[in-house]
Amino acid sequence: MTIIRSFQHGFSLCALMAMLGGGLLSACSPIGVAAGAGAAVGIAAAQEGGIKGTTNDIKIKARISDLWFKYDLETFAKLHLTVDQGRVLITGVVQDPDDRVEAVRLAWQVEGVRQVINEIRIAQGEGLPGYVRDQWISARLRTALTFDRDVQSINYSIDAVGGTVYLMGVAQNQAELNKVIETARTISHVKQVVSYVKMAGDNPSATDDSARLTGAG
Repeated sequence: MTIIRSFQHGFSLCALMAMLGGGLLSACSPIGVAAGAGAAVGIAAAQEGGIKGTTNDIKIKARISDLWFKYDLETFAKLHLTVDQGRVLITGVVQDPDDRVEAVRLAWQVEGVRQVINEIRIAQGEGLPGYVRDQWISARLRTALTFDRDVQSINYSIDAVGGTVYLMGVAQNQAELNKVIETARTISHVKQVVSYVKMAGDNPSATDDSARLTGAG
């Protein structure tokens, strides 16, 4: 039964990915699903939450995606989920303010969610060019952090929406976080950087949702 339930969650998530873009279809094959989950668990030992925490985050993300899929795939097609130690960051764009509320409400229904950070925006009409630009920003920053020996890039999640970069995860110290923020600020088309990053050892269930905002250089 566990295998069947896991497959059902994976199927709904894959259906969502299929609707969002054909390039993601390979990840939805049986091998692709297994490889993706295996890769996430495989790197978990290097992350603050460990293997157990990463496995729980994968389940939370799949279940929220499943709820969104069942509610209305088209409504939430431009939303993105990041889950870190039970903390859920939702970014992206919806057409109707009521949909913004519904996306957050559904996220809170999932067991294990400790915090929901709502950064959903109402449609601003940037369309495909804006989406492509944001994807480029995220990829550029991820590459820069990966090759920086002073940064444990695996502990960071990156989202770019409308030129705003959202950082989430765990920093080993303030100096590392400062470097990550500064790197993000120097990337072309970045308007500001919003950090929800916690320091190693902080309680992820804390209710402090305050973010650090910085402008682009």
